[in-house]
Amino acid sequence: MKITNITIDVIERNPPAVLVQDERANLGGATRQGVLRVNTEDGLEGHAFIGDQGADSSQRMHSIISKLKPIMMNRDWSDREWLWNQLPVLAGHGSPIEPSWAPLDVALWDIAGKSAGKPIHKLLGTARQEIPVYATYPPRHAQPEKFVEEALQLKSNGFNAYKIHPGPLSARDAAITVQKVREAVGGAMELMLDRNHGYTFREALYVGHALDANEYFWFEDPIPANDIASICELTNRLKTPLNMSDSTGFLFHEAANFIQMNAVRLIRGTVRKIGITGLKKQMSLVEGFNKFCEIGLAGNSALNAANLHVMMSSINCTYFEYWLPKEVHQWGVTKQLEIDQNGNLKAPTGPGLGIELDEDWISSHKVATLS
Repeated sequence: MKITNITIDVIERNPPAVLVQDERANLGGATRQGVLRVNTEDGLEGHAFIGDQGADSSQRMHSIISKLKPIMMNRDWSDREWLWNQLPVLAGHGSPIEPSWAPLDVALWDIAGKSAGKPIHKLLGTARQEIPVYATYPPRHAQPEKFVEEALQLKSNGFNAYKIHPGPLSARDAAITVQKVREAVGGAMELMLDRNHGYTFREALYVGHALDANEYFWFEDPIPANDIASICELTNRLKTPLNMSDSTGFLFHEAANFIQMNAVRLIRGTVRKIGITGLKKQMSLVEGFNKFCEIGLAGNSALNAANLHVMMSSINCTYFEYWLPKEVHQWGVTKQLEIDQNGNLKAPTGPGLGIELDEDWISSHKVATLS
């Protein structure tokens, strides 16, 4: 039952470059990420991947080996709650350690499922067998018409929901986009919009009124997550629910504070930031207030699967986020998550995460092993 080793295969991959038209870094290009392996004395090996889409993950891999491995060696692999409670101590007064800890938490859950011979969602408590998907691209257009083309292309590909990333569009052009996309797809698609914290309050209010008029499903991260007064005011003045937040520092306790202040109607979460342990806690917290916790992309094939397991164990989440181009975040497994003809993802059936590592691909892309 004890952990005997923790290693990381450092892989170098070169996903297609994607120019991101907002404040964030571009996606794709040469990057280093990792395959985490946790071994136990009873012969099990738990897995997770380290890396968000095309981002380099060297610092996270170093933190896992230097900070987390020493305290987990020879501990029982079921000590997930103990580890969760060590995070404030490990972080100290530095940057949040949660994004480095999250893959380790997922690997421990993978071991638990493999030990029981069941999918992780069965251990969490299965609530459903499928969930619909919404598609989204990073912000990559400068004209409203291009978003219309994007929406129609996704609709023709079988997607039933679409999230717009308007990026650098002015508030006026974003409002035009909101209306034109709705007119193009009619009521056949659910629509969302995510500005990644880029609006002022007045801009967010202007775009929000357009969302209200066109019956959008949510308004994600319109302004910075630390502007609490403006967030509360937007929630009070708009019909479209605010959905927050994907910002790096928005973790479990920040979500609890937003709920307590009634600042938003929807909370954002992901395994990428708070692991399976934290996300399950957050889903239950939000459910207690009769609200929904919408889960964002985890950034790689293993953690996306972990997100899906949590979704199968709760009903207060509406959609699985599916980023395109998919090559940016899909790698290292023999079989990727497959969307069915109805635009849904099914509950995983294999033990643990239910994924099989593509060892040949990993071996051919491995440049080092950290131990």
